[in-house]
Amino acid sequence: MVSPPHEAMHRIFQHDPHLFSRLSAVLGFSLPTPVEVTVMPTDLTETNPVERRVDTVLRLKSADGSSYVLAIEAQRKKVSSKPASWAYYTSYLWTTYGLPTALMVVCQDHATARWAQQPVVSGPPGLPTLTLTPLVVGPHNTPAITDPAEAREDLVMAALSAITHAAEPDINAILKALSAALQQDVPEDDADPIIEFVAQGLGDSPARKLWRNLVAVDLSFYKSYIAEEIRDEGRAEGRAEGVAEGRAEGRAEGVAEGRVEGVAQGKANAILLVLEQRGIHVPAEAHDRITGCSDLGLLDTWLTRALTATSAAEIFEAE
Repeated sequence: MVSPPHEAMHRIFQHDPHLFSRLSAVLGFSLPTPVEVTVMPTDLTETNPVERRVDTVLRLKSADGSSYVLAIEAQRKKVSSKPASWAYYTSYLWTTYGLPTALMVVCQDHATARWAQQPVVSGPPGLPTLTLTPLVVGPHNTPAITDPAEAREDLVMAALSAITHAAEPDINAILKALSAALQQDVPEDDADPIIEFVAQGLGDSPARKLWRNLVAVDLSFYKSYIAEEIRDEGRAEGRAEGVAEGRAEGRAEGVAEGRVEGVAQGKANAILLVLEQRGIHVPAEAHDRITGCSDLGLLDTWLTRALTATSAAEIFEAE
């Protein structure tokens, strides 16, 4: 089963097919600038019952009419069988489309990148019949974009920087720069995929919590992502507390009452969390009013207002 970081490492090139061309300039190898890029089918299965599927395949066409195929593989760890699969992928694509074929492997750690960079040689000693040399992209050669202005110039490249540096010491600075860049009047249709790719690429690393908090600071450009996550946390906590309290009383009435009180407490916690993440001070009186409320409908109204309020008092403005 593929993981979110695996998907983010190659799907970002489907989202922006011209990213490879910009990346090639950054890494210092010369290729004609493509004027047209086509996302190709990734299923390399033959008629025999062996399924082979490459992560992403692009066809790049240059201004002079020449074209080549690029296979992109996301690799999170060493897998001894992978080099043979990579050789198959490139040979199959070369044979199928009759075009020069290159292989790029995207990694998130130095050890995997060093392993993937080694030439793949097929043939007995002294007779290297087939040699494959992948282009490897990872934390060792992808620039760490820590300047918001630079990130704003190329948001997709900045997202790739965050994905490939997910476990690096500079990841916090990269995420802060990207978050700041996204708040500079970036259209929602452009911001949403970037935020999602980065969230997937970070996986369960410690940096994911920081990214969640950074996104929560300005909910206006991506409300659904963070708001639903916070609501889910509050509901889960509330249900757990409610069921526990009801069981302790040992009566059916206690279970029902406990669930309602628990859900209310969960919603109250969600409101306080939203305000905290947005940097809004909550006075003791407002805190007590929120946590002491048992009206689920009213709590939902307050939670919605908390997403855009500029002070704690604003969430009570109509009451």
